[in-house]
Amino acid sequence: MQIEQASVGAVRVLAPIGRIDTTTSAAVEGVLRKTVDEGGRDMVVDLERVDYISSAGLRVFLVLAKRLRTERGRLVLCGMPEPVRQVFHLAGFIPLFEIEPTRAAALARLTSPP
Repeated sequence: MQIEQASVGAVRVLAPIGRIDTTTSAAVEGVLRKTVDEGGRDMVVDLERVDYISSAGLRVFLVLAKRLRTERGRLVLCGMPEPVRQVFHLAGFIPLFEIEPTRAAALARLTSPP
């Protein structure tokens, strides 16, 4: 699993590539956890190049969102391909997250008040 990382001001942008499933979810969770441990509070996760997500992957994002709420941070997901969006929808997760269609829209959301 490859995860591209960048910073835009105080916002951390992470972009996983490939599948987020039982095999790769621990690696994704580790990178996300490390980002928060290092002080990242506002985070965009760009899912544009994720072609599949399992329930193990959904759990990673649920845990991250809860931790960021505790730390007074914000998480915005963006760029969801339709198969990934369908998994979020079927699991009932769409209302639990801030979701934008593009990275630019996600960054704009984080620079405006909640």
